[in-house]
Amino acid sequence: MKPAYFEEFALGQEFVTKARTVTEADVVNFAALSWDTNQLHTDVEFAKRTSYGERIAHGMLGIVIHSGLSQMLGIMEGTIVAFLGMTWNFHLPIKIGDTVHVVQRVREIRETTKGDRGIVTFEKELINQRDEVVQTGTTTVLLARRSASQ
Repeated sequence: MKPAYFEEFALGQEFVTKARTVTEADVVNFAALSWDTNQLHTDVEFAKRTSYGERIAHGMLGIVIHSGLSQMLGIMEGTIVAFLGMTWNFHLPIKIGDTVHVVQRVREIRETTKGDRGIVTFEKELINQRDEVVQTGTTTVLLARRSASQ
């Protein structure tokens, strides 16, 4: 997809990312990077005795994967001015071996006091290969206007 400026987004517009499989290496690397070595993510024997019955990915890893998949759409490449914030909810565990993708819709479009930019809020769903919504949230970004860049 090509990059879009603020005025090119429409309420309800939907974007679907490609899918990505969550691997053992993802979980191990995220534990090392984040220092989150909770046994639920790192200890097979401990995790077997939990309600999940196996190790699961860090919830925050789901956020990071969502971010990368969304970025790969390319819709804000060169037009994003700033990431303003997010809300996020965790519904189901992400298991090692799950393949996830993101469905995102434009939820809100707001003008700003500066004419060269505007604010767009996306509603997001992180969905696994069983079509289960594992995480949801919103992200809000500040985008350049096309008219300001010409």
